[in-house]
Amino acid sequence: MNHNGLTKVITYGTYDMLHYGHIRLLERAKKLGDYLIVAVTSDDFDKARGKFNVQQSLPERISAIQATGIADEIIIEEYEGQKIDDIKRYTVDIFAIGSDWTGRFDYLDEFCKVVYLERTEGVSSSQIRSGDRKIRMGLVGDTSEILIKFARECTFVNGIDVAGCFGRLPGLQKEFANIHNYQDYGELLKVVDAVYIAVNPYERKDYIKQALECKKHILCDPPVTVKKSDCERLFGMAKKNGCILMEGNKTAYALAFERLLLLLKSGIIGDIISVESTSTSLRNSFGGADSHMQKWGSITEWGPFAMLPVFMVLGCNYKEKIVQSKMSINGYDAFTKIEFIYNNAVGSIKVGTEVKAEGELVISGTKGYVYVPAPWWKMDYFEARFENPADNKRYFYQLEGEGIRYMVSSFNRTITGNRNFSMIPEKVSVEICNVIEDCHNGIDTRYI
Repeated sequence: MNHNGLTKVITYGTYDMLHYGHIRLLERAKKLGDYLIVAVTSDDFDKARGKFNVQQSLPERISAIQATGIADEIIIEEYEGQKIDDIKRYTVDIFAIGSDWTGRFDYLDEFCKVVYLERTEGVSSSQIRSGDRKIRMGLVGDTSEILIKFARECTFVNGIDVAGCFGRLPGLQKEFANIHNYQDYGELLKVVDAVYIAVNPYERKDYIKQALECKKHILCDPPVTVKKSDCERLFGMAKKNGCILMEGNKTAYALAFERLLLLLKSGIIGDIISVESTSTSLRNSFGGADSHMQKWGSITEWGPFAMLPVFMVLGCNYKEKIVQSKMSINGYDAFTKIEFIYNNAVGSIKVGTEVKAEGELVISGTKGYVYVPAPWWKMDYFEARFENPADNKRYFYQLEGEGIRYMVSSFNRTITGNRNFSMIPEKVSVEICNVIEDCHNGIDTRYI
């Protein structure tokens, strides 16, 4: 018993789409003592421990717990090992958890009493999420390499069922024999609710348009198109038809990238003066052994990734851009450097398919800077650095599936919910297409 005469009980959970089973479990936990503390897991911690299908935000889940009137206190679980810290901090007497975790938390016995509570039979948030909300997804592409990764990651997200594919994809067919390959794109669209499109960027517009005409939701590889006007029309068409059109840049969904943006907004490095991003590879396209796609240049392949942090941090309202490109013998840019000039800052990107450089991201401010090592677009770590090295701080975040499963989860939640969970604003997608189109037309470009 606690020193103040109260028996304190603590329990943990996500409490997504709060249902009768959750409430019965909380009621049982409350009866074990006099004071119940409910720890609700944060969005980031849920993702880090493999839960990518949570439908409600943390504030929504906390509000639902508060509305029951059962909890005396609500806290947030944010990191591995927090349970021991909480038990000590709140002088907890009893740790209570559902019986499906039996034995998992026996190690807490040395700190308090551990009680496993029987769950209400037949009630599950996972069943609710993956029942009548299930999305039938179609895969459309020119190369199996990309679609194999996507199909693998879909298996980690409740509510998504890959129902078929379209394209010459022997590698995908070999690994996923149960995914039917449709010989006609229109036939695939008849049996799915949504499509993931990873075709040649120069052909992408037509695939998106046809899917929208059939009122299908779309997640597509970046860039959405290679022309600003086409991108704007497609987003407009999606809204008119009540469809979701989301740019599938997996970097935007990496936990580290999300946390980096929040940290920058807090002013940790002061006013941001410069964002420098580099993305290169010694290849001309994403094509694999079974690819028949055309080759394209560095601004099309790497531009959407390199421009993402610039536009997300500094915005899209730059005053001027200066482009320098080296052309390849095939007529595309082998290397491109762009400087975006803002009123009080500058953004700089370097992209290349026939030139190799250190793929790092550096964001400079008036108090310090943030450094993300190569390959920054697969971000799971970054460091805030200051004049006094003793003040430097490192940030580590788990990255599963290169961010693809987080992206798929957000797409699913946007379709089934009443909120847009896309991490890339429409204006950013449109501006990326605008820059790519200008580069293709040689606007503001100096050739080296």
